[in-house]
Amino acid sequence: MLIQIAHFLAILSTGLFLTTFVFSFLFTKKDRNITRLISRIYSHGFLMLTSSFFIYIWLALNDNFSVLYIAQHSNSQLPSFYKITSIWSAHEGSMYLWIVFLCLWGFLYSSYSPNDNILKARTIGVISLIAVGFLSFLLLTSNPFETILPIAPMDGADINPVLQDPALAIHPPMLYLGYVGFVIAFANAISFLINGDKSIKWEESIRIWSISAWVFLTVGIALGSWWAYYELGWGGYWFWDPVENVALMPWLAATAFIHSLSVSSKSQLLRIWTILLSIIVFSLSLFGAFIVRSGIIDSVHSFANDPERGLYLLSFTGLLVFSSLILFSYRLPLLTSKKLITPFSKESFISINNIIFGTLIFSTMLGILYPLIYEYLYLKKISVGAPYYNAIFVPATILACIFLFFSIDSKWQRTYRIINAYTSMFFSGIFSLAITISVMLYCVISDLWILVSLFTGLLIIIRYLFVIFEFLINKKYSNPYSIAAHIGLGLLIISISLNSQFSSERAINIKINGDDIYKDYRIKFDNLELIKMSNHDSVMASFIIDSPSGKTFVLNPEKRKYFTRGQITTETAIHATLLKDIYVTLGDQLDDGSWIVNIQFNYFIRWIWISALLMAISGSFLAFSLRGTSR
Repeated sequence: MLIQIAHFLAILSTGLFLTTFVFSFLFTKKDRNITRLISRIYSHGFLMLTSSFFIYIWLALNDNFSVLYIAQHSNSQLPSFYKITSIWSAHEGSMYLWIVFLCLWGFLYSSYSPNDNILKARTIGVISLIAVGFLSFLLLTSNPFETILPIAPMDGADINPVLQDPALAIHPPMLYLGYVGFVIAFANAISFLINGDKSIKWEESIRIWSISAWVFLTVGIALGSWWAYYELGWGGYWFWDPVENVALMPWLAATAFIHSLSVSSKSQLLRIWTILLSIIVFSLSLFGAFIVRSGIIDSVHSFANDPERGLYLLSFTGLLVFSSLILFSYRLPLLTSKKLITPFSKESFISINNIIFGTLIFSTMLGILYPLIYEYLYLKKISVGAPYYNAIFVPATILACIFLFFSIDSKWQRTYRIINAYTSMFFSGIFSLAITISVMLYCVISDLWILVSLFTGLLIIIRYLFVIFEFLINKKYSNPYSIAAHIGLGLLIISISLNSQFSSERAINIKINGDDIYKDYRIKFDNLELIKMSNHDSVMASFIIDSPSGKTFVLNPEKRKYFTRGQITTETAIHATLLKDIYVTLGDQLDDGSWIVNIQFNYFIRWIWISALLMAISGSFLAFSLRGTSR
């Protein structure tokens, strides 16, 4: 009975969102009471949808296996936490959560945006239309409310063991909040274009929403990277997997967008860039939903489904994006500013970096789509891997950082005079070069790109240290949030460079009570034991590792076999220090009784996530400082 109520509430919410859309475009008179009515209809639709979702959570917690989706992706032996997270462990449930978060952003915007905001009614209408499109997709092609009749199974098929991890349980919600959070910027931009009044200054009111969505997206990507590192067993933080890349593209576009947004909100310059990027960011989020759920790619992150579902998503996404671009083209003369961008001003540097970010987005898109097009034309599979992406991202990122270095002391709408910051720039360059040369000589680094990347990262960090020094000594104004975020970027570049240079791995064959030496570390295979858990058996190895400094520690990698699915997973063991991780994975047993054990030394890998966290925290504080500007 409860599942039918949840189903009915989802249908009812779809009807209310459709009503919101119709009213928002039917009543064109700018009246606070009409806006209030539209806002309340939307809020009631959101209430119906969230009630439906909470009922669904209750059914999952109480092992209601009469619901087909719950029976296929949950199990009575699961902890309550994983019973909840099983809801978004596969296609139907994750789409359900995606839509709830989409509508949540709309509800927050509706609640906190004032009714005298001239764009509010139509903005809510655009969000409602998108919600109707995706709810229709959910209810018609991916129905999570389908039941098993007449007799429900006694137990469920269990969640994928790989997904039984706290990081992955949190990662998708964070990522979805980032993806769909840009619906507010997109809907405001469409509302602005429909209105056609270029005097409306809508950019400032959406900065807090856009930065908040960017923070969620940054944290979501970082969590996914962290999970992939310790759970999948290959010891990498980024695999250039197609699904990883469809998360990266919106982040690149969003980063360019929030920089353009800061320009447009101050001076009304770069409005064309701002509108276009608001469309691109959300379009890339929709493209990601299509790629993950269409079944056209193979990925550990994707939800393999029949292409017919993907066809609906492709059609709806294509219609939405195409219509937006047609409207953008129609209003392009309205967006053209008579005021020219001053050469070597802050606006000019942001424009240049927008071009670089656009190049990276296009290159990533090409890397995703080209293998699909090639397979369609020639019936052969090819892959585009790390060498392609590294060849593009490394020089482009370095170039962007060099422009960032020169832009630090640039002024809004004023020509940049290098003489004003000559001393700081000169000493930043000297210190960065000296440190780079010292590291090169001490660590014997010959790779030119590694050295250039290291120098570039140091250049950004040291230059911002001078900015902090000038603020403390001369009280020269500086934006602390921008400083922290860009120091995080510099730290990210340095961490990735040093990780690429110093990390190493080796596979060894070792028997119980045997030992081996790797990088002056003595590795002894001490014990192997079978551990029985509630829903799986575990073969746990015990390795005693003696470091060159005399310290000893124990690592316990595992191989698990889950009862319900019969799936075997590998659980890594990691000894983490400030500079490096010692990463051990237990492989297969050989005929002679020895085991294949993979040993990795991953240097500076923790700093990659620290840098991402620093950027996210700075974005959070910036969003908090802007509270009230959305009103």
